[in-house]
Amino acid sequence: MIVEGILPPGKRVAEAAIAERLGVSRTPVRNALPALASEGLLEPAGKRGYAVRNFTVEDSYRATEIRCVLEGYAARELASREDRGTIVEELRDTLAQGDAIFAKGHVVKNDENAYADMNMRFHDLIVSGAQDPLLGDLIHRVYSIPFVAPNVVAFNRIPLDEIYPILLSGHYQHHAIVDAIDGGQPDVAESLMRGHSSPARRSLGLEGGTPGEANL
Repeated sequence: MIVEGILPPGKRVAEAAIAERLGVSRTPVRNALPALASEGLLEPAGKRGYAVRNFTVEDSYRATEIRCVLEGYAARELASREDRGTIVEELRDTLAQGDAIFAKGHVVKNDENAYADMNMRFHDLIVSGAQDPLLGDLIHRVYSIPFVAPNVVAFNRIPLDEIYPILLSGHYQHHAIVDAIDGGQPDVAESLMRGHSSPARRSLGLEGGTPGEANL
């Protein structure tokens, strides 16, 4: 709810209200709040309370850069593995899902969930394929910054006719990344994955983000 903006920046998070909304008791909510604070999503408010942390465009811009650096390392590790064949097959299947979305030459609002699922699967496969638990933990922590996770798409922030070429460009990069991984080219795979930050930022309206811009 925080990452998707359902709980807006500065919103005080009340145990009882959240528990009721999620249909659970207050205990798991009480246990979750300090964990979310340690991950940087919440900040102390009052004596024992928490509020949603304010994130700026610059926060998400920088986090997207960090995400792609870390994922670049994951792509390098995967491309170096002798047992990468199974992951490559799954990546090829994911690429086919993306190809089907773009085959009609445009995107519609109903494509949002399909694209988000495909993009998340693509990135998850590369991260998990590196088989580095610490790296995975670091990457998923960066995903907690609003608008940074691969399954967050800005269909409601950018006109569909403008977002189509951005997403299509990113998907072409997906193909090149998988080709490099499949071909056992660690340097190329890492470089391409790092460069993948540009369409990611553009698809979220983050290009040119500067400190002090309005909160997301």
